[in-house]
Amino acid sequence: MQFRDRFALVVLSLALSAMSPAMAVPADSVVPSPSAGSLKRPRICLVLSGGGARGAAHVGVIKVLEEYRVPIDCIAGTSMGALVGASYATGTSTAEMDTILKTISTELLFKEDPPRQERAMRRKEDDYGILFTPEVGLDNGQVKFGKGIVTGVQLETVLRRLSKAKGHYQFDNLPIPYRAVATDLVTGKAVVFRDGELANVMRASMSVPGAVAPAEFGGMILVDGMLTSNLPIQTAREEMGADIVIAVNVGTPLLTREQLSGIFGVTGQMLSILTEQNVQASLATLQPQDILISPELGDFSTGDFDHLEQIAPIGEAAARQVADRLARLSLPAGEYAALRQGQTVTVAPDLRPVDEIRFENLKHVNPKTAQAAMDTKPGEKIEQDTLDSDMRRIYGTGDFEHVNYRFIEEPGKRILAVDAVEKSWGPNYLRFGLGLSSDFSGDAFFNILGSYRKTWLNERGAEWRTDVQLGHTSGLYTELYQPFSATSRFFVAPHAAVERRTADLYRDDDRVASYEMTSMLGGVDVGSQFSRYGEFRLGAVGGRLKPQLDTGPESLSPGESRITQGALRARLKLDQLDSVRFPRSGWRAGAFVFDSRDSLGADDEYTKWDADASAVYSFGNHTLNFAVKVGDKAGSNPLPRYDQFQWGGFLVGSGYATGQLVGEELKFGRVMYYHRILEGSIFEGAYSGFSLEASQIGNPLVPGNTEDWLKSASVFIAADSPLGPVYLGYGRAEDGNDSFYFYLGLPY
Repeated sequence: MQFRDRFALVVLSLALSAMSPAMAVPADSVVPSPSAGSLKRPRICLVLSGGGARGAAHVGVIKVLEEYRVPIDCIAGTSMGALVGASYATGTSTAEMDTILKTISTELLFKEDPPRQERAMRRKEDDYGILFTPEVGLDNGQVKFGKGIVTGVQLETVLRRLSKAKGHYQFDNLPIPYRAVATDLVTGKAVVFRDGELANVMRASMSVPGAVAPAEFGGMILVDGMLTSNLPIQTAREEMGADIVIAVNVGTPLLTREQLSGIFGVTGQMLSILTEQNVQASLATLQPQDILISPELGDFSTGDFDHLEQIAPIGEAAARQVADRLARLSLPAGEYAALRQGQTVTVAPDLRPVDEIRFENLKHVNPKTAQAAMDTKPGEKIEQDTLDSDMRRIYGTGDFEHVNYRFIEEPGKRILAVDAVEKSWGPNYLRFGLGLSSDFSGDAFFNILGSYRKTWLNERGAEWRTDVQLGHTSGLYTELYQPFSATSRFFVAPHAAVERRTADLYRDDDRVASYEMTSMLGGVDVGSQFSRYGEFRLGAVGGRLKPQLDTGPESLSPGESRITQGALRARLKLDQLDSVRFPRSGWRAGAFVFDSRDSLGADDEYTKWDADASAVYSFGNHTLNFAVKVGDKAGSNPLPRYDQFQWGGFLVGSGYATGQLVGEELKFGRVMYYHRILEGSIFEGAYSGFSLEASQIGNPLVPGNTEDWLKSASVFIAADSPLGPVYLGYGRAEDGNDSFYFYLGLPY
């Protein structure tokens, strides 16, 4: 069984559920539901198995049960069965289920991160670098890893929106009494939920080990119920008093010998064996009056998220094969209509204002900081969309592995309890990055990066980050970010950097010299975060710069052996792009001013500024991306040779070599079009596109180089990957310069 197949347990969760923390009790200690003895007919319980995307067949089965007017008095389910069962038990109609199935896609399912616009600005900045690995924790030399690929935060947001019942419920009081099954990872025993908030209950029941992080309830660590009771017939019989069980088994068959290839196949088979063993034990308890429905799902796997509409009818066909037995359970039309009317009652969510917002059990994060990220306030009316956005925004700070909420009623007080679970592998994190580029004509660059981030050094939220990079640009960069208070948007940030990079000098199309630039700079900034929208900084910086001629005639030697720098600088960043790799909507803008002053010890007094902006619009799978950038000196003093604008390369003057254009003034505009040719899953898909660009370099460093507008264009194909965006392109300038390009990382 493949990873994405097992991860499929998440799928229909987006589709069919109700939802948020809950109370659970071990299976051997639950209190039985009232018997059906008071009914004039036998108590019929629907039992739905786990099976990932194959669980869409449950919807088809339910349609046939309704067609034959078969009464459902209780529902028990595991994993996907628990999700479909919760949806039906809380009043969702089969027509609504069909609509929901149409909205599910692989891309929607695997997008775990909250919308980028909701993330903290400091975390957005990471997107512009070459970091690609997940965070790992580092504590006293010990490496720690997350508990799963997915945490379920965005999933639970969707579940709450689709829910017919929000808040804490006794499951016997739902329109149809209901049970869900999970597995206690410590004891290995089944856990049956008989009350709680449905989003969290569903998440616990479908938390595939290694794929979805375990859920924690009452001290228990819970994972997918498939490990212990994938077809919970016993729960329906003993816990819910079923006289007749209609069991629907959509479990995945074992892999053949030929399919057992690689570690993932072997690992998946182990889970399948455990699941199949408990399913066979459950089937052995079926009695003559019970009905078993086993849809013939063929090659559909638990990971077929994009084919749910094709899977559901297979459940219908399987149910019709036992139509004669179902017909014997049919109710008269009037009696069945009255029953279903009572089972589709919609319970309005309780969104009354709360007296207090409470964060519990936080060890590192200051609860005042977390609450400051929320738009929901005590004493004000609660809006569901706002509250869902608050949860995503808290998660977007990067401090938590899971965020959810619940309402608590205390004497004279109503409380919104935010269950924000801090990362068990934090608060110190290590990540790595890789960047590659080539123009296939001699210029090839690579960079590797390691980043170590220590968070919550004090209660005000201090963060210390250090990056080490080796390659075309090598350096050590470190910064301490210290907010003024736990809730303040203002901060102070001392920083230091040592860097070595190379720079080339061109006369027209000929490279005439290459320089090695070594710098050592330090300084301090003060600034303000504009929540998730942007950041402004103002500071001072000073240090030394050492340019050296690497190749070229001695007449082009920079002369000065060391250059002292001292300057004031200001930077503004605004960012509301939905993605950096392949944005489909949003905008960003920025401005930078560098004011070098001899009063701060600088050898050269000058002022340099630049500004840029971009906006992205999409229609269907088509996207237009507009970008502009301008830069110049301010005042009469010229820009020194070592700090002029360097331009050129793929998508920033395509056709020219990287950094071929150098001068005091820069004007640039670009229109880029790309078309999504392949939908993404965890990643953002594949694209083809082209760009039209215009660049102008005023007062060029090399006399005689053109100051005219340089028009160029490119065509490319690109795809998102585990290592970052990958581009293969061709660029050509109006004057005949052209080049092929390969990029791993952002080319602009």
